[in-house]
Amino acid sequence: MSALGGSAPRVAMVAGETSGDLLAGLLLGGLCQRWPGLSSAGIGGPRMAAHGFEAWWPYEKLAVHGFNMEVLRRFREIWMIRKHLGDRLLQDRPDVFVGVDAPDFNLGLEARLKSAGIKTVHFVSPSIWAWRGGRINKIHQSVDHMLCLFPFEPELYHAKGIDATFVGHPLADTIPLEVPRAQARQKLGFDDAVPLVAVLPGSRRGEIQHITPTFLQTVALLAKQRTDLRFVLPVVPGLRELIEPMLREHAPDAPLTLLDGQSHEALAACDVTLIASGTATLEAALFKRPMVIAYRISTLSWHIMKHMAYLPWVGLPNILLRDFAVPERLQDDANPAQLAADVLAWLDDPARARSVQQRFLELHHLLKRDTARAASHAIAQVLETR
Repeated sequence: MSALGGSAPRVAMVAGETSGDLLAGLLLGGLCQRWPGLSSAGIGGPRMAAHGFEAWWPYEKLAVHGFNMEVLRRFREIWMIRKHLGDRLLQDRPDVFVGVDAPDFNLGLEARLKSAGIKTVHFVSPSIWAWRGGRINKIHQSVDHMLCLFPFEPELYHAKGIDATFVGHPLADTIPLEVPRAQARQKLGFDDAVPLVAVLPGSRRGEIQHITPTFLQTVALLAKQRTDLRFVLPVVPGLRELIEPMLREHAPDAPLTLLDGQSHEALAACDVTLIASGTATLEAALFKRPMVIAYRISTLSWHIMKHMAYLPWVGLPNILLRDFAVPERLQDDANPAQLAADVLAWLDDPARARSVQQRFLELHHLLKRDTARAASHAIAQVLETR
């Protein structure tokens, strides 16, 4: 990392997958506003690069699916990346390291850097409140300060002697409180009266392979049951060639439009979304959209994960509301007949849809905290203790 004059810090960062790049990009925007001369480098993607971030490796190198099967297959490659990155950072010694999500990768790296006297911050608390609660001991060894997206998390860390700050969720700052539905529909070319379903099967190759066929079979079934329905499926850059053959196989005649990205437009425009469990479900909640959450992974990964779960919910909206506000269909329950019935239940019950939209609006207000500014302030306090 290049040395800079003045007081602008040198920040090392690691973000894995699309959601991490999004969160890190928003954080970098706040850091650069506070310190215009800030330099940053490490592992990241295009949203981070927009703020001058130098990516030594692309974030795709860390993107895996499932509990540990893909990690095992790619263990050596990922381990070598972490080793080489750690060697480089120990030699160059940034002012602070910020790990963005990707806890399986970042916590071990953070522990190495912290033991060498480099300040470490982790942005996005691992889900210790959902599973793998024993990980908090590893966090204590690895992290000087935890930046928490949800209001109930800091208390869990303070009880273990770990500094933590609730900074809100950056998506709550970027997604408008009032959803621009008409504008989004116009942009996507749909009339206001057309019932529209957004299909979001995930952003990683593993998710696409496990979930998309079931989602497309659901679309085909819905299209037969309700001929007035229309569907949109936002496609992450680079994955269209994976999805198009699945579409031809499972829903060749369905009125479904593949979008190049545009997931926020799809969520703003739709009446209901069929969506894979993950960060996108929180985006859907912030767009105040009724949803059906589904997830499928390998059988072995599923058996491991379900025995480690602490909470009855897996979807972020349900976890935050502490209620099955929206349906969750996992593994064998995520089948076309069930998913289609769940989607139609939202469309056929406007009062229920309005009720959950009101709950999502209240959740949006709770999470809206100018995250970039709050996180930058917390990182500044960490830097002051050097």
